[in-house]
Amino acid sequence: MAELKNTAVAYDDDAIKTLSPREHIRLRPGMYIGKLGDGTQSDDGIYVLLKEVVDNSIDEFIMGVGKRIEITIENDTVSVRDYGRGIPLKSLSAAVSQMNTGGKYGGEAFKKTVGLNGVGVKAVNMLSSAFTARSVRDGEARTVTFSQGLEQTDRSEAGIGEPTGTFISFTVDREIFGDYTYNMEYVEQMVKNYTYLNLGLTIVLNGRSYVSKNGLLDLVNDNLSDSPLYEPIHLSGDDIEVVITHGSGYGEAYYSFVNGQYTPQGGTHQAAFREAVAKTIKEFYHKDYDPADIRTSIIAAISVKVTDPIFESQTKTKLGSKDVEPGLSMRQFVMDFLSTNLDNYLHKHSETAQVLQRKIVDNEKERKAISGVQKKARETAKKVSLNNRKLRDCKIHFTDKHELADRTMIFITEGNSASGSITSSRDPKTQAVFSLRGKPLNSFGLTKRVVYENEEFNLLQAALNIEEDMDNLRYNKVIIATDADVDGMHIRLLLTTFFLQFFPDVIRLGHLYILQTPLFRVRNKRDTYYCYSEEERAAAVAKCGASAEITRFKGLGEISDKEFKEFIGENMRLDRVRLTKDDPIHDLLEFYMGKNTSDRQGFIMNNLRIEEDMIEDMI
Repeated sequence: MAELKNTAVAYDDDAIKTLSPREHIRLRPGMYIGKLGDGTQSDDGIYVLLKEVVDNSIDEFIMGVGKRIEITIENDTVSVRDYGRGIPLKSLSAAVSQMNTGGKYGGEAFKKTVGLNGVGVKAVNMLSSAFTARSVRDGEARTVTFSQGLEQTDRSEAGIGEPTGTFISFTVDREIFGDYTYNMEYVEQMVKNYTYLNLGLTIVLNGRSYVSKNGLLDLVNDNLSDSPLYEPIHLSGDDIEVVITHGSGYGEAYYSFVNGQYTPQGGTHQAAFREAVAKTIKEFYHKDYDPADIRTSIIAAISVKVTDPIFESQTKTKLGSKDVEPGLSMRQFVMDFLSTNLDNYLHKHSETAQVLQRKIVDNEKERKAISGVQKKARETAKKVSLNNRKLRDCKIHFTDKHELADRTMIFITEGNSASGSITSSRDPKTQAVFSLRGKPLNSFGLTKRVVYENEEFNLLQAALNIEEDMDNLRYNKVIIATDADVDGMHIRLLLTTFFLQFFPDVIRLGHLYILQTPLFRVRNKRDTYYCYSEEERAAAVAKCGASAEITRFKGLGEISDKEFKEFIGENMRLDRVRLTKDDPIHDLLEFYMGKNTSDRQGFIMNNLRIEEDMIEDMI
């Protein structure tokens, strides 16, 4: 037998490294800003960096100075100008480049703000190929420039007439981020959220002004996809503002904020709000209604201001603070506010109270009508989950307190070959696969009973863990992965209809996506290109020249496991399914998924196009 060799890597003093804060941020940016991304997703790093800068300007407004913020994005360079107090001139360079340096570690300069850790703008600086900070105070100014966190110039001026405030400009470093593009829709939504939460603030984005007159009421109205059952209830008090209404669908939709920071994953304030709404309404009607019957179809928003908020990550998507301020718990604060103000509102608006009670009673009737089916379906789902061939689960879940929790996702796919390819190619830590058996049922116009009577739907909602509410959703991204052909498009529509009908919060909260897979592979002996459109194919053919070999992928099952790894990894292309008040959901579903077969057939015939490559395939 051959002698075994010791192949262990040497572990000695030379293996121990100490990184500077700048080196650590550039080596491990995900610890500070979440994922990098390329700008195609709203939580990609470039938007987090923009937000870190704007947050500082918002904090100035919260402190009563600077009612205007100007944001410009041009040629990948972002600039933010506020008219607040301006960073103290002597401390300007340190404030934007030295970790754990800032004015938010106590004292009276900042109260109930978001940026508390002295990290944000420094991370922006160190992750930018070019960064400029300029502060103007009382006719004096100081400007410092950096490249990748290293100071380049430092200039002071006196006797200038420029208004007091701070100017920050940066260009995200492509050396770290690679290719990226700003999606202005995401930036615009971020700006709108800031204005909803800060009445009296004007934000100018690329020359267009945004301002809110009604705060959270504007937010809820702007996000309603259908008319609410009653006029939204708008209540505000010291350090708290809420809006409540109900729609006609299923699920619960919440928009929660802390100190002007959007918390898409909720937290202690949202949990307290859900509990307080149910308790207050039960007491108002003197009925022991089930909280689920009260909250089904609710569309609500809550904003609170908290002293020294504690978030569960640097990206601040979930609040962990148990207290609003020392000695006052979040739960008690929200409960006291709603038990007084919501109760008063319902007493004064009897018509709203009647509509709300009818909705609760209707929810109760439907829940009881399907309770037997529901119980049996739960038992089936439990038994199947013990040996569930439909679900190849991942090891980490969205509900876990793990640094990779935000990266968790589940691919919903159809067919053994496609399911097998994704399963073999996935990262088992964060990527799960759910296999459909054929096309799912068209659920348009059906009641929630079908969720439990239909095995596919029952097992899908059980896999996602969204039966009761969204609090325990097991994956951050729910991704529909189907072929890019007619059948695949139909499955996308059927699944989207299912979520719109019964679990719209999955869409409202930005969890539902469509996986884009390449239509073509173009290669020669040296290079291989995967193309998602005719334009990309033409460009690839031009690069490969006369020796180009073109393959048209007709289905996911034709893509090898090795290739699939490329498409569901760092270079994955996803389209988020979005839902706004401008989307006539019911009308769209009725036309495309309803029983008006002849109208739909006429529409298809009038808009039919035969692509050149389809003709080639037929020949």
